Amino acid sequence: MRQAARSAEAWGFDSIWAADRIIIPWRIDTPYPYANEGAFIVPPDRPFLDSLTCLTFLAACTSRVELGISVLVLPYRQPLVWGKIAATLDHLSEGRFILGVGVGWMEEEFRALQAPFGDRGRRTDEQLEVLREVLSTEHSSFAGEFYRFDDVSFLPKSRRPEGIPVWIGGEGRRAQRRAGRYGDAWFPYFVRIGPDELAARFDNARRHAEEAGRSPESLRLNCCLPIEVTREPVTQEPNRLAGTPTQLVEAIGRYREAGVEHLALQFMVPRWPDRLEQMQRFAEETLPHI
Repeated sequence: MRQAARSAEAWGFDSIWAADRIIIPWRIDTPYPYANEGAFIVPPDRPFLDSLTCLTFLAACTSRVELGISVLVLPYRQPLVWGKIAATLDHLSEGRFILGVGVGWMEEEFRALQAPFGDRGRRTDEQLEVLREVLSTEHSSFAGEFYRFDDVSFLPKSRRPEGIPVWIGGEGRRAQRRAGRYGDAWFPYFVRIGPDELAARFDNARRHAEEAGRSPESLRLNCCLPIEVTREPVTQEPNRLAGTPTQLVEAIGRYREAGVEHLALQFMVPRWPDRLEQMQRFAEETLPHI
């Protein structure tokens, strides 16, 4: 992890990311929405470290890159607890933390954590309201459907005056609405649509921002895509970055034209030495051209 983070910083990447998973059931019947076969891509016998702990560790190993979580599943947790950890990480990293959030998808994991699955969207919305309250007031109070507290102090606040950036994960209409109401960015993961359709759905998120009394221009479009750097040209797919550096420059250009400002990359080669080589090739042969 330290080698990857320091290499990414030295090679000119803007950010490094950690995924969120607490447990992995040995049997998963819930279809994984980001794989064609519907099977979760991480076997249960593989170690999966806690994301916020890892990012805190990497904050001390780096000095420039932003540190993001893609995405923290809010309904697994009590909001004052994860909010305290996030604010701590934001301070220890000197304001480099990006809070990606989502509602989760794996019903078996919810069941193991005794976390309600059916109302996870409403709980997520309310947790974002809790975060807004404790980061913006000195005497914080909240009375909602799921969470309640009265006249508490929550310190530290965020390191940056504008707050911890909140990027809303999820691809559907409810996620677009959540981004418009609460987010600094809409941050879909492994989108199965092309850049043009992504831009159209982002217009919907901005409409929700305007309906919530927010400036639609304040909402950014960011996304996460799988990537593979190849030696030879490959057939291009609308929802996956793959190909030679020249092909990748062209493909990323289409996302930029669609309004994407920050593109998180998940290098898909399975072995670590090969993945590091992919990162370096992208940095040396593609980044200079974008």
